[in-house]
Amino acid sequence: MSWIQSMLRPHLRSFTPYASARRSMSGGSIWLNANESPFGRAYSVSTADLNRYPDFQNQALNQAYADYAGVQLKQVMSHRGSDESIELLIRTFCEPGRDQILICPPTYGMYAISAAINHNETITIPLQQKNWQLDLAGIEAALADPNNSVKVVFICNPSNPLGNQLRQQDIERVVALCAGKALVVVDEAYIEFVDAPATTTMARYLDQYDNLVVMRTLSKAFGLAGIRVGFTLANQAIVDALLPVLAPYPLPDVSVQIARQALTLDERLVTRQNTIEIVAEREALLIALPTFPWVRSVVPSVTNFILLQVENANALMQHCQDAGILLRNQSAQLGLSDCVRITVGSPEENERLLEVLASFSSAA
Repeated sequence: MSWIQSMLRPHLRSFTPYASARRSMSGGSIWLNANESPFGRAYSVSTADLNRYPDFQNQALNQAYADYAGVQLKQVMSHRGSDESIELLIRTFCEPGRDQILICPPTYGMYAISAAINHNETITIPLQQKNWQLDLAGIEAALADPNNSVKVVFICNPSNPLGNQLRQQDIERVVALCAGKALVVVDEAYIEFVDAPATTTMARYLDQYDNLVVMRTLSKAFGLAGIRVGFTLANQAIVDALLPVLAPYPLPDVSVQIARQALTLDERLVTRQNTIEIVAEREALLIALPTFPWVRSVVPSVTNFILLQVENANALMQHCQDAGILLRNQSAQLGLSDCVRITVGSPEENERLLEVLASFSSAA
């Protein structure tokens, strides 16, 4: 062991980082591996004030998102994507080496990664594989176990990497079970792709539950993954607890400028139009994908991606990569043997994808 290794915190000496889409794969001409929007658009920014530090919390941006999400300004905090929210929630509420988070895999990998970095154990209560819904009995038992000290429960809804929607009454049940003991964080990165998101989001219940947190992002439906803007929605007491832990200047000024433009009514209409097109493309793929003989099953999706189980995920990944198409292998996730996640691309990208998949089918 080198002296640098010996200086590391012991629990990080064999730490495995999150394998992001850009970190784990490169090259290709069609990127369908990161759940990004296929639609980009141009924004104008001013560089006149780049010699100055940006706002700690830009009130105009936060108000614009509060209006969009249907919440109050005091219930909004902006920061660098949802990943920073995950980290902040764990660092603020979980004592290293003592408290735990609870997750329901298969789910987004950064919950457990952020907990591990902060030296917090992750308790896993897998989704029920018969319907990919929450195991309420398992969650209740874990919360009631006197040996556990769960402080934060992360629920991804709509689910990533599955793409399905969890039952709202089940999420409310978890919030009730955690009342006075733990936060329940609902990750709604893909909420814009569901039917009637305004009547589906848990943000409607922020005034009702003081332990509820909702995470949002501009990276998916808004097509702004490159500016790294996310939001934490919660009651004021939670926001006030998080703010002292947040970095002094969390968002660059250019990111704030673009985000504010994206949240204007005209730009929101463009986002909505793009979302409708993505959903239409998703539905077409959901019809086409099961027709390939090597597809074992396809998970119904309400997001901008589709998860399918195939006969040989590694072979399919290599076949597509050789054709310049990058997909995401999810086989390492609990219960997802030989599963591949496909981001819904543009009509042209999806057409090319199906051509490549058809050639794999004929060779299988």
